[in-house]
Amino acid sequence: MGVVGVLLVSGPWLWTKIAAHGHVHDEADAPSADVVIVLGTEVAADRRRPADRLAGRLETAAALVRDGRARVVLVSGDGGGASGDEPAVMTSYLVELGVDPGRVVADPFGLDTYDSCARAREVYGVTRALIVTQSYHLSRAVTLCRGLGVDVDGVAARCAGCPATLLAEKAVRDYFASGKAAWDAASGRPPAVRSPVDPAVRDALALG
Repeated sequence: MGVVGVLLVSGPWLWTKIAAHGHVHDEADAPSADVVIVLGTEVAADRRRPADRLAGRLETAAALVRDGRARVVLVSGDGGGASGDEPAVMTSYLVELGVDPGRVVADPFGLDTYDSCARAREVYGVTRALIVTQSYHLSRAVTLCRGLGVDVDGVAARCAGCPATLLAEKAVRDYFASGKAAWDAASGRPPAVRSPVDPAVRDALALG
């Protein structure tokens, strides 16, 4: 029974690892795509700056834009999050990092990874992208987006200042979150917030 229990818990996690195989990259060897999706997470205590994990994701995305491996950044997070307005903070920090504000599109209803992927496809018309998050989260994000019709490659985000204990804690959390990911993918649930088609990404790409 114990072995069966382990397999049941581990199955969804293994599914994300296998499904994402070949589509997970370090920043240095990331491929190119017109759009890079940055997944939101908590902001700093002042509610105006990104916390370490979010800052690392944004710094990685900004580097991809500077290197010519992406043209538009779609920041997707919770606009009414417990720690603050994630997409607003993300947009502001990207501009600080030198990204043209006209090339940043904010989705305030990316309430979880599944919703961010679903809305990127359904609302913003994204069919090919890079996706940036920390390595412990990357396989799950890639698997969900690809299952929802977005041809993504994942890029592992920086995380300067992130203690090893925090990363270990988040890796354990992500292991168990794979179960929900499998359920969401199997059920094909709609995102929590439905929105009309938004041309913002297309318009940003039209800037040249």
